[in-house]
Amino acid sequence: MDKNTSPDNRSSNTVWHNATVTRERRESLAEHSGLLLWFTGLSGSGKSTLAHTVEERLHNMGCRTYVFDGDNVRHGLCSDLGFSEDDRKENIRRISEMCNLFLDAGVIALTAFISPSEEDRSKVKQLTGDDYFEIYCDCPIEVCEQRDVKGLYKRARAGEIKDFTGISAPYDVPKQPDLVVDTSGERPLEECVDQVIQTLVERIGIKS
Repeated sequence: MDKNTSPDNRSSNTVWHNATVTRERRESLAEHSGLLLWFTGLSGSGKSTLAHTVEERLHNMGCRTYVFDGDNVRHGLCSDLGFSEDDRKENIRRISEMCNLFLDAGVIALTAFISPSEEDRSKVKQLTGDDYFEIYCDCPIEVCEQRDVKGLYKRARAGEIKDFTGISAPYDVPKQPDLVVDTSGERPLEECVDQVIQTLVERIGIKS
């Protein structure tokens, strides 16, 4: 969408301000391109662990990064949202808009959200374009339940949590993710990180 075009739910008095410090100049300073690494998978699939470990590696390589963690954003930016279908869609919408600003800043943004809807993920991709890199954390639900430190799966199976992804609500497995990482525990975490980093070396030319 053209930044100067206001959708129906936005004031027509707002106009996108083009800064003199451009994305290209920011990326030149950072010596790498901005990119959105969108980690998706079931609760307990290892999204947060992988995203934060990848960020640690990227940070040590001198990259500018930030992880948007599912729980963390609900402490502030999305603290007014619940877990209804509409609220979850709004949660993803807000995050995608925030990530888009980080891309403009030349940052490698990493997210760790279940984001179960293919439609919602497609909207993120539509907004961020070629900067969107989808990473599917492939982990059987049985393993996810074994890792259930919060006891969410147990409560969901007992009917205490409604619309829980994988139990009483669907998860749309990505049809064409940019990368599939086996996070079932069959491979060491560092190997999973290596897989992501190698792809980024090839994708945006970061120095390994």
